Amino acid sequence: MDKSSVFVGGAIGAVIVIVAFSILFVSSPESIKPEIVVSNGHTSSTVGEITPLYSKSLSLIEIFEKSESGVVRVNVQRSETGNGDGGIGSGFVFDKKGHIATNAHVVDDAKKIVVTFLDGRSYNAEIIGTDEYTDIAVIKVNADLKLLHPLPLGDSSNLKVGEQIAAIGNPFGLSGSMTSGIVSQLGRLLPSGSGYSIPDVIQTDAAINPGNSGGPLLNMRGEVVGMNTAIQSTTGEFTGVGFAIPSKTIVKIVPTLIEKGEYKHPWIGISGRDIDPDLAKVLGLKDAVGFLIITVVENSPASKAGLIGSEKTIQVQGVNYPMGGDIILSVDEIEVRKIDDILVHLQRAKSVGDEMILKILRDNRTTNITIILQERPN
Repeated sequence: MDKSSVFVGGAIGAVIVIVAFSILFVSSPESIKPEIVVSNGHTSSTVGEITPLYSKSLSLIEIFEKSESGVVRVNVQRSETGNGDGGIGSGFVFDKKGHIATNAHVVDDAKKIVVTFLDGRSYNAEIIGTDEYTDIAVIKVNADLKLLHPLPLGDSSNLKVGEQIAAIGNPFGLSGSMTSGIVSQLGRLLPSGSGYSIPDVIQTDAAINPGNSGGPLLNMRGEVVGMNTAIQSTTGEFTGVGFAIPSKTIVKIVPTLIEKGEYKHPWIGISGRDIDPDLAKVLGLKDAVGFLIITVVENSPASKAGLIGSEKTIQVQGVNYPMGGDIILSVDEIEVRKIDDILVHLQRAKSVGDEMILKILRDNRTTNITIILQERPN
């Protein structure tokens, strides 16, 4: 398979970046080495105990004052003895029932979790549910009701590149810290340790460092539009590029984690590559858009629907190009320019059991094929 191949419904994106998850592992400053990973996933509705929304932009001071009580520190112990094998992350209050939203990698392999609120009071927490494919987890505390201040959830699909945002968390264990910046880009594909990519990710230049993981990314109305998750770094420290899981994903995943403890992701079952100018020329295509299917997984939704992968290659100027596979041009009438468009649509609008209509190009003819989405395999 070509090195740019990617698995639809979750495979590693064509462009791979090195990302350090923003969780601070407890050790001496000289030995801090944040976890390094290769980074990459039905209609959302208003969920949780939503506080009144603000209709106008607030100052950074107002945002911090209105939000700090809803942000918590998450201390994790990963061994029975607690001999330095732990970490510090962040989280935010999701509802009045004591549910806290954070990153799955923050609480991964946790033996004990302690949540600390703004006033310094701490409570033991239990894991309610985790989803490694979106790096989202829900934990719960039996805290004093007066301490539970759910943060309002905004709509990340309304974000614009250049829009000002703010991040609150516990970088390097420094509780209640705030940074600000702008939305650098939208719709990023973030590879994850699960082997599947997280689509539709927000990129920001607001400083996010180890310990910020799980904390809220806020717009200028004080609404949560993302969950700070990772940084692009070779040193483990912020270098100007941070990533956040969008609130559109949070409002889809978190309620299911609370109810069922897990979330089942839809899956197509194909691998392939984006159509670039060189491949388009070889295939005789007018435009370099679409996704070429190279491999169809046996017994997958794609296989059952009759999708066809590439069966041969052709060499042009020393480079091998796949030939003969179906080319996906659109999904549910949404144009497919590259793999990201398919993954974002799956994440935003589809669930296991849903139908999805693919417009494909086969033998120079276009046709529509309907597939029934199945649960993504591990």
